[in-house]
Amino acid sequence: MKFIRRTFCVLFLFLVVYMLNVGHTVIPQSRETKKEPRPNILWIYLEDVSGWFGTYGDDVIKTPHIDKLAKRGIRYHRFYTTAPVCSASRSAIITGMMQTTIGAHHHRSSRSKFRNQTLDQYDQNILPDQVIPLPIRLKQAGYWTFNEGGKDDYNFEWNTKAFYDFFKRPWGPDSFVSGEVLKHNTENKPFFGQIQLKGGKHRDIPKMVDRLQVPVPPYYPDIPEIREEIGHHYDCLIETDRQVGEIMKALKKKGLHENTFVFLFSDHGMRLHRHKQFLYDGGIRMPLMLSGPGIKANQTSDDLISGIDIAATTLALAGMEVPKEMEGQTIIGKDYKKRDYVVAARDRCDFTIDRIRSVITPQFKYIKNYLTDRPYLQPSYKDGWSVSKKLRKMKAEGLLNESQFAFFGSLRPEEELYDIINDPHEIHNLANDTAYLGEVIRHRNYLAEWIDQTEDKGQQIESDLGLKATLQIWGKKCINPEYDLVR
Repeated sequence: MKFIRRTFCVLFLFLVVYMLNVGHTVIPQSRETKKEPRPNILWIYLEDVSGWFGTYGDDVIKTPHIDKLAKRGIRYHRFYTTAPVCSASRSAIITGMMQTTIGAHHHRSSRSKFRNQTLDQYDQNILPDQVIPLPIRLKQAGYWTFNEGGKDDYNFEWNTKAFYDFFKRPWGPDSFVSGEVLKHNTENKPFFGQIQLKGGKHRDIPKMVDRLQVPVPPYYPDIPEIREEIGHHYDCLIETDRQVGEIMKALKKKGLHENTFVFLFSDHGMRLHRHKQFLYDGGIRMPLMLSGPGIKANQTSDDLISGIDIAATTLALAGMEVPKEMEGQTIIGKDYKKRDYVVAARDRCDFTIDRIRSVITPQFKYIKNYLTDRPYLQPSYKDGWSVSKKLRKMKAEGLLNESQFAFFGSLRPEEELYDIINDPHEIHNLANDTAYLGEVIRHRNYLAEWIDQTEDKGQQIESDLGLKATLQIWGKKCINPEYDLVR
């Protein structure tokens, strides 16, 4: 009998421990029951940053502050943003909805003013009543909200005052570090904050990394122009790491360290070709780490996480219910459920019209190219860069090898399939390999299922108003045939 009782106790304790650790992390205890103040929630939001940090296994530079933050909680290795460009990605992250579901998939759209231009007409995108952006939800629940850095870039109609109690440009984190931001929280409410860091968009920082020591992926030719771009990005990450250290030091100094959940993530990858604006891992597989009260330290996860999950998780950490209409899901706690796949999408970027979708499963990535009559590198804002000119010259002179020419050439396939475990650079397209026909069909079906369920608005051509607005902004650069409909 003693043995039975002892066995029962052991099993009960095991069950309790298991329940407290569902989803790789301890479930924060109910603060309502303990009568503790609600937690603060801080997003450290990186711009154009690929996750080349020590904590992710990169040894080119030291990133001690980001590595330390990662050790405080859980580091996600398979976090995918929903788009490889800022406005579409940020629209999805702030709503917990795919940009393709809410009509926010074109970069940039739904703007009456753009770069000092006032548009005669534009494609107004008003969110459905049930799609309430995260800052509004949190304000309604009693949170004080702020955005330092002023990066918003949402492809829908929105109001700054409705979103944020405090909003300041330029890029952070100086006002938060100095204490200026939280001085405006006069009622001492729990806060939800976004600190926007310039990340990969720094242009005026000193060279700190030896360009001869940086790795060059095999899909790029090893030339000084490519090494300069990669080396500069490492310089940006060193500065970003310093800023993260300042933010965390300021949190601790203010006594907020123990009651603040901290997310650190990027909107999409660094600016080079095949990274930003494209659906290879360099464009959408980004760093994500989460730490805070009740979350065990030194955790890692290889589960598939989507950018839309950040909003849902934030609501859960604030003790709020995740709306059933929200497409994102919490990535911690008893309600966490592993995803079978995640989806990312690329549509018009500035004046360049394209439509690409990708489905990522634990081992494979499937890419569907809809506009196969156009090269990957259609005319774009990158054309004037020295590295772009060099790559086009090398292509014309036949100096690119097969792996490099596949992206920089004039043709692209309708389908791509990569074994991203064994081919992390996504060089060997398996879509036409009969041995992988079953995987191609499986991923096709996932994509068709997702398009049907979410009513992907990118399946239709952009509205006449949207095309006219883009034409007014970019003029002669709008060479895609779709513009002929409204030209």
